[in-house]
Amino acid sequence: MASLTSLPFLLLLFTAVTAFTLTAGDTFRVDLHHRYSDKVRQWAESKGLPATWHPEKAPVGSVEYYKDLIMHDRALLSRRGRSLAATDVYTFAAGNETVRVGTLGNLHYALVTVGTPNQTFLVAMDTGSDLFWLPCNCKQCAPLTSPLYGNLEFSIFKTNESSTSKAISCGSSQCNVPTSVHAACTGTGSDCTYTINYASVNTSSSGFLVEDVLYLAKGDTGADIVQTPIVFGCGEVQTGSFLKSGAPNGLMGLGMDNLSVPTMLAKKGLTSDSFSMCFGADGSGRLNFGDKGSPDQSETPLIVDNYPFYNISLERMVIGNSSTKSSFTALVDSGTSFTILAKQIYQELTTTFTEQVTETQISDANLPFEFCYQFSSGQTKVVLPIVNLTTKGGSQFPVVHPIVYLVSETSQAPIGYCLAVLPSTNINIIGQNFLTGLRIVFDREKMVLGWKKFDCYNSETSTGSPIDKKASAPSPGAQAPSTLFPEATQLPGRKSWAPVLSPSTILSTAFSVFLMVFGMF
Repeated sequence: MASLTSLPFLLLLFTAVTAFTLTAGDTFRVDLHHRYSDKVRQWAESKGLPATWHPEKAPVGSVEYYKDLIMHDRALLSRRGRSLAATDVYTFAAGNETVRVGTLGNLHYALVTVGTPNQTFLVAMDTGSDLFWLPCNCKQCAPLTSPLYGNLEFSIFKTNESSTSKAISCGSSQCNVPTSVHAACTGTGSDCTYTINYASVNTSSSGFLVEDVLYLAKGDTGADIVQTPIVFGCGEVQTGSFLKSGAPNGLMGLGMDNLSVPTMLAKKGLTSDSFSMCFGADGSGRLNFGDKGSPDQSETPLIVDNYPFYNISLERMVIGNSSTKSSFTALVDSGTSFTILAKQIYQELTTTFTEQVTETQISDANLPFEFCYQFSSGQTKVVLPIVNLTTKGGSQFPVVHPIVYLVSETSQAPIGYCLAVLPSTNINIIGQNFLTGLRIVFDREKMVLGWKKFDCYNSETSTGSPIDKKASAPSPGAQAPSTLFPEATQLPGRKSWAPVLSPSTILSTAFSVFLMVFGMF
């Protein structure tokens, strides 16, 4: 095997266009942005937050950048579950964007407005939990100001200052609904208290449940404001990461439980019990409550069993002209940067992939991925085997972005690439890099996962991939390789080629992670 230990390098993601869209019914939409995108930096600076990306310390696409994402992915292995939402277009009244803030726990945040008079909070979005809670009537909460917040000063929700706020009593049916949130009562007349524990060590939120109005905006323009009563946690006591930089101003769970916001919106008839997620090529994205996708999307059943997570059954993986033998179940998780596979599945994918590429495999302990490959001198294109996941029912789930580039730190020229997957002992997670380029629909009414290539910003126009997938074979067991032609400009004095897209554009394609709760919660 070749070695690159003496050559400084960066990792840059192979560029491609993200896709998804909205269809059907009323949807509440939220835009998503990656923390390293220019839009996020502009947003953070406008809000007085510290910069979310420090290129002088960790250049976009650097090994440190990817190691940071992988560190969070590995921490995620201690927890299970996540995903997103959508259907007629509704969004949070304070704005339809979410932004990922690196200094605040690597989570995605949205401005959420509740109460009368209304108060706005910078709330972390979490598809891996269910309860929406805010710092409230605080006994032990995160500080309202901190160097991590920049010039931003957070708020505390005070129930006695909202005329529409009312505590949920122990005798209320809303206190007794089946839920993963631990609710307790000392008597029928007392408040319905809650405690929710997260995977991060000693991290929890506790308090009591309240009902108050949540402000949403309906339609693409967001002109129509809708007020809807929802139940959320008045978080009097936070512990662990919540007292530091993780979700200091509240957290909104988007899971499958009865107390999650998507579930409550569906039960009120405001949206269907379905949602979609998409991530744009520029690092931005949208969250759509109630979106059921389109009739021509591919689908496979969701396997919930005793665990309310978004699991699917995969019959095999098709890599070029070969297919793997093992079937397995995987959690579809937008909160994981890179796909994680159990050892046997990981070995089958990496071995079959390596057999079909012509580049020399690289051995370098500094690389965050095990299977990396070096370009030959003067190489200007890459021929990759097409990767598809065959789901239960036979639908092919296309993996548009399986690789990241290795780029010379000195010349910025590509010198190789890595297959961006990670091994685990016994858990399979289809992460963000395998989801990019698709609209993913979590239809909880039909209990199916749907997907289709779509433009995140256009409900009708489909987008193509920079991988020219010519001559696909009739059988999913034998597919022609894809030829990758980087949009590039030749660097002076070199025959190597480098992508002309900006770092934020390159990276946002596969790492517009909806939220990075793993590592923390």
